[in-house]
Amino acid sequence: MTIVSLDAMRTPRPDEAWDEALVAVAQCQDRAAFARLFAHFAPRVKRYLMQGGSPEAQAEELTQEALAAVWRKAALFDPAQAAASTWIFTIARNLRVDALRRRQGAEPMDEAFDFDQLVDDGPDAEERLHAARMHERLRGAFARLAPDQQRVLQLSYFNDEPHARIAAELGIPLGTVKSRLRLAVARLRRLLEG
Repeated sequence: MTIVSLDAMRTPRPDEAWDEALVAVAQCQDRAAFARLFAHFAPRVKRYLMQGGSPEAQAEELTQEALAAVWRKAALFDPAQAAASTWIFTIARNLRVDALRRRQGAEPMDEAFDFDQLVDDGPDAEERLHAARMHERLRGAFARLAPDQQRVLQLSYFNDEPHARIAAELGIPLGTVKSRLRLAVARLRRLLEG
């Protein structure tokens, strides 16, 4: 058993990419990179599996299995094909589907089923266009925030860091972190509504 320092388990800074961490695992079996991936993705994968209907114990087991597969199959990851998060969640989803099939018993496929009749449940072109426009508006509004507000939003919402850790990392009081977040969210809301 290897002891990993808390620093190795921290959430990466915004300039570190999950793709790069996964490539480091694939190329060098980088344990620190895997520890960061595990610390970041394990709770998210578990939550995803539970939201998909898996009981907590099964979600925990499937999460462990998924991240073990990430370690073993890291060399199969291609950043040109998908983001690390997409690749990891796809592994988890596939394991969940396999577990459901095992639990329900493999039912033979109905040879007469017409797969062309299946309805695409993904977003239609209009929804994708609306989402793309909203993404651009959000990106533009985010760019108009003060750098200190951008930083705390990045750490809190995108990196999912607790407020206390943000305060320690930035060397500012906890109350300042909370104030900056509150002001940043209010300003974003005004910019998006305007």
